[in-house]
Amino acid sequence: MIQAEEFVEAARNIGFGWYTGVPCSFLTPFINYVINDVQLRYISAANEGDAVAIAAGAAIAGKPAVVMMQNSGLGNAINPLTSLTYIFRIPLLLICTLRGDRLLQDEPQHELMGQITEKLLETMTVPWEYFPTDAAEIEPVLQRATAYMQQERRPYALIMRKGSISPHTLIRSSIPKREDNNTHIYQSFFRDRRVSRSEALARIVELIDAENTVIIATTGYTGRELFASKDSANHLYMVGSMGCASSMGLGLSLARPDLKVVVIDGDGAALMRMGNFATIGTYGGANLTHILLDNEVHDSTGAQATVSAGISFAKIAEACGYGLIFAGDDPALLDALFTADINTRPKFAHLKIRPGTLEKLPRPNLTPEAVLQRFMKHIGSEL
Repeated sequence: MIQAEEFVEAARNIGFGWYTGVPCSFLTPFINYVINDVQLRYISAANEGDAVAIAAGAAIAGKPAVVMMQNSGLGNAINPLTSLTYIFRIPLLLICTLRGDRLLQDEPQHELMGQITEKLLETMTVPWEYFPTDAAEIEPVLQRATAYMQQERRPYALIMRKGSISPHTLIRSSIPKREDNNTHIYQSFFRDRRVSRSEALARIVELIDAENTVIIATTGYTGRELFASKDSANHLYMVGSMGCASSMGLGLSLARPDLKVVVIDGDGAALMRMGNFATIGTYGGANLTHILLDNEVHDSTGAQATVSAGISFAKIAEACGYGLIFAGDDPALLDALFTADINTRPKFAHLKIRPGTLEKLPRPNLTPEAVLQRFMKHIGSEL
């Protein structure tokens, strides 16, 4: 058994200052220590997949990040681990607890995951070792982890067994207090004809300052149409990791408060990870703008309907704490969005668009890894 301080301070010495995750009782002393230290950053994610994406956003901003989770939630993280951090080559340190350990009598719901945690990580090509339980093991473990992450630019996992860390008392809250509790909603007038996705994207590109603003576009036709509209170093085209664009954008915006971050989401993606609305509303700042282009279908897979026709994303954003909200099908709301001034909280726009895409829609002619490296060079960051 080690003290939380021993591991966290050793990790801090090599650059780890950002933590995110979903709690587990095995992790309690560790999380408490991180939260208590005002020089460290802890983001409480809605689920483990969002935690991975938030940490990925911090990492591409040049902030080495740690993701903490219970192994029962490892399944939630499979998608971003395999189609975000693997494909884009983003190194993260994972700390995953071993519920259902064969050496431990545990709850029945943990039995199978306890048997397959190691194999699951190996299947995802994530190397792992057990979390250190002796102070003398900490430095060698961190050296092995960071050496792999620096060489391969991919995640490395530590599996934590029960009783690895001594208790540590929580003395402060990880949830920031908002000084301004007012949310301003402006409902736009509706038109007779909805614009296309490509028209909306072209207008967004016109409205932003490419020098100090970046765009993260969700997977599917959104990223591909943004590429077709105007390929630029300040654009990051998500592939896979559906629903994770907003959480990745949150991580980047928090780690780089000097940078304006625009996330372009889709209705299917937003529905898939709606919990991140609450995380953005709680932690996000005014440098984050979240735009949802809603055509009420999963366009790239055959235009199957989503349930968004009956959903008020504006009311969801309001309830979750966004600061300024626009909704409607008039693209003029984009102009209002980017000219509106708000000092402390993120902005949101829900723009209804029509289904369909461009004929012979191209795919980005750069690999995801090359897109990310170009993007990071643009913002002056490195992994």
